[in-house]
This record gives sequence, structure tokens and C-alpha cells, in this order.
Amino acid sequence: MFVRHLSLTDFRSYAQVDLGLEPGVTALVGPNGQGKTNLVEALGYLASLGSHRVATDAPLVRAGAERAVVRAGVIREGRETRVEVEISPGKANRARLGGAPVPRPREILGTLRTVLFAPEDLAIVKGDPAERRRFLDDLLVARAPRYSAVRSDYDRVLKQRNALLKTAGAARRTGGSSLRTLDVWDAHLATAGAALLAGRLDLVDALSPVVDKAYTSVSRGGGTAALTYHSSLPADSLASRDRDVLAAALAAAVAATRDAELDRGVTLVGPHRDDLVLSIGELPARGYASHGESWSFALALRLASYDLLRADGGEPVLVLDDVFAELDASRREQLADVVGPAEQVLITAAVAADVPEQLTGSRYDVAAGEVRRVR
Repeated sequence: MFVRHLSLTDFRSYAQVDLGLEPGVTALVGPNGQGKTNLVEALGYLASLGSHRVATDAPLVRAGAERAVVRAGVIREGRETRVEVEISPGKANRARLGGAPVPRPREILGTLRTVLFAPEDLAIVKGDPAERRRFLDDLLVARAPRYSAVRSDYDRVLKQRNALLKTAGAARRTGGSSLRTLDVWDAHLATAGAALLAGRLDLVDALSPVVDKAYTSVSRGGGTAALTYHSSLPADSLASRDRDVLAAALAAAVAATRDAELDRGVTLVGPHRDDLVLSIGELPARGYASHGESWSFALALRLASYDLLRADGGEPVLVLDDVFAELDASRREQLADVVGPAEQVLITAAVAADVPEQLTGSRYDVAAGEVRRVR
């Protein structure tokens, strides 16, 4: 898989830009703040319908514009597919596939698959559990786009249930309808949560040995890496991957925490409370790993993601956003050796010297909102 063409209209700093791309390595070089990351962020949006930099769509639209449009031509198995998203903050986004509108933007998921390496990846290792949950769920959707709907369903149910919990305290004392309505949302939460939880557990099972192998490679034998899924459900509940069994366990946990949830006005159990524990040897990486070890773990997570997606069929596009400037010489060389053979690699760098010599290929200079090919 590779991207042959990228076109942006009113996306971030670009009123209009058209960029031709080729297989192999392409470097986007220019000072910080000139728009390099905006280009690869646009590709990431086509792949995931989200940004690795911001949580909402509004910052993606150029100041003064009402909407942004991102288009790309994606080559897969010798055939080109055109994919397009129109981003309209405050309104429903629209998407096209092969020139034809699709009912929902999420139907384009899977057309383009990317794996992004960025300085923000350190937050997966050092940050809050939400960062690790997002990593898992993003990869889950990339491998199986149907999980986009599962993820959306769970978020919708959780939002509705939390809103109801905030107003149900008085109803609990009077036996009013709010509590009966809450019973319905409890059932919805158990069903939607079990589907998401089953997907995460299967993913961690597949990811764990690949991460350990990647960590050994990137750290040059600097220890072993392990992943452990930590759930708000009892540990014995996770032995099954059957959704009905997980739903029953989640329903029981919700029932057991009903009083505490009504007191606090939030849902206290479910996948939104879970964490992915990253360990190096016997110790958790968060709080114990050095800066270099944390970088190695972050790189290993991305390399393992790439290996899983490639094994599923259709090699993803690799995007390295200002990563090499953050790495020491050893990790820089090791990462370059690993990603070099990929079908398409896009690199952003502030100066050309940040791009390792073994990653030679096309180069564009990016400055003052203009993208100019130099080789």
C-alpha cells in the first residue's frame, strides 16, 4: 500500500496544496511551524478519522474557512482508490470513496492504513491510562474497522448513563422512573462494554509477543517487554473472550457499584476505567523506565503495530513525524534499519541532517506554506 497523491483544501495552514508521492522514502524537511506535520496529520486523519495532535476537529480547519477537505489516491494491490473527507466542525463530516458518497465517514476506514511515530508517543508509556486505552482502540479499529462502531456505541452509552447518574440520586430515594431507566442503560453498557473488552483482550494477546521482540531489537537486548491488561472487572472474569460471559461479568460489576455510582454521578466500571500495564523486566515502565527505555518501549509499540497490520494483509504506510531528532544515535540507526524496507515511509524533519543516510529517497522542502520538491 502507498499513497500516490495527497490534496488539501483549507486544512490547518494550507489553503490549497497538492502533493505527489511515490513508494519508498519521502522526507518533508523544513523549520518547525512551517506545515510539515500538517501534511502527515492529514493522512492520519484519512486513516483513522482523528488527529494525533488534537481531540476535536475545529483546529484542523484553516482560520476563516468553514470546512476542510482532505483527499488522497491510495494504491493497493496495483489498484488506485480515491478517498476523501470533508471536515465541518459543528456539523456532520462527509466522506467519499471512489468518488461516491458513503452514508457514514467510518465506512472509509481501512482504505488507508498508517502507523505513526511521533514525539507524542512517549505519553503512551509515561502518561495517563487514557493514552494507552486510545493506543489500543486506535489499533483495534485499524485492524478491524468494524470496531469503530463498537467504540462509538460504548462512548454513546457511557455518556448517556453518566448523565442519568447525575440526576438519579433523588429518584433512588423515591423509587422514581430514573432508576428504572438506569437499569436499561446498565444492560446497554454491559453489552457494548463486553464487545469492546473482548476486542482489546484479543489484541493484547496478539500484540504482546510482537512488542517484546520489537523492544529487544530497538533496545539492542536491553531487557524484556510485557503487556498486561488491567481491568476494572475481577481478574477471573478476563479468562473468557466470550462476549456473553464478559457482558454478564460487567453487568454484575455495575450492579455491585450502583450505590457508589449514584453518590459520585459517574460510571465506575467498564473499559473506560481500564489500563494497559507496560513492563520492562519485573517493573512497570511508567515511573521506573529511563527516558531511553521509555523511547524504546514507545518505538516497540509502533513497530509491533506495523507488524500486526502487515500480517493482516496490506502493508501500512509508515509515518515518522520529527522522531529522529528525539533519538540517540543508536536508536536512530536501529529504527532506520527496521523501517527502511517498508513500501512507503514518510519522514518529517527540521533539518536534512536529522534523516539517517540509509533512508534516502524523495525530498520536499516545506516553508512559508509552500511545498517544493528538491529531489
